[in-house]
Amino acid sequence: KLTLRHTLLAAAIATVGFSSVAPAKDKLENDRDKRSYLVGMQIGGSLAQIKDEIDLSLVTQAMETVLKGDKALLSDEEAAEVQKSFAEHLQAKRVAEQAAAAKKNKEEGEAFLAKNRSAAGVKTTASGLQYKVVTEGKGTKPIATDTVKAHYTGTLLDGTKFDSSVDRGQPATFALNQVIPGWTEGLQLMPAGSKYTFWIPSDLAYGDRGTPGPIGPNSTLKFEVELMEIVKPAAAAQ
Repeated sequence: KLTLRHTLLAAAIATVGFSSVAPAKDKLENDRDKRSYLVGMQIGGSLAQIKDEIDLSLVTQAMETVLKGDKALLSDEEAAEVQKSFAEHLQAKRVAEQAAAAKKNKEEGEAFLAKNRSAAGVKTTASGLQYKVVTEGKGTKPIATDTVKAHYTGTLLDGTKFDSSVDRGQPATFALNQVIPGWTEGLQLMPAGSKYTFWIPSDLAYGDRGTPGPIGPNSTLKFEVELMEIVKPAAAAQ
């Protein structure tokens, strides 16, 4: 987890020999140059999350001060207080951004589902799950305690793909009672061999927490799912 202290310490330790007045190079001439440039890339990456919160010239000034052993403009006590207040500021900013994203995603999802429910072939269950039959299979429908094998592609409403067993070339095997509620409900509607499209409201997906990846809070999700088979217990245990 990135902290102000860790970022500055890593930068100070890693950039021995750094000079803010050195002219920029357009060619890396030796191993020292390459190591130095690598360290700069890594530091730049670690600062990317907070780049709008800092003045880079003061960052480099502080780094040089530490490396030279000169007196810093902040005492240890002042630095500790700035670190604490900065962490609180970043946390408050993240909470506000999360809340704004949750509100936006919820409103957009509800508007989409309200319109989509009247689209040709779309059916809506009592829970709010929407689905459309692409191909109706002739196999047995699974129940919630079954393990199934399926191919799927998941996208956000804007078309962003966040997961696809099809792209990996490997179908997924999972127990229906161990996935998001929209999947638990939706796949029980499908006879084996079927292909369905699902639109899953956020409360049947990842809710207001979202995921660490591209699925934001209160996101409505779209899945293209092919239910290949219900896996027999012996096979599922392997």
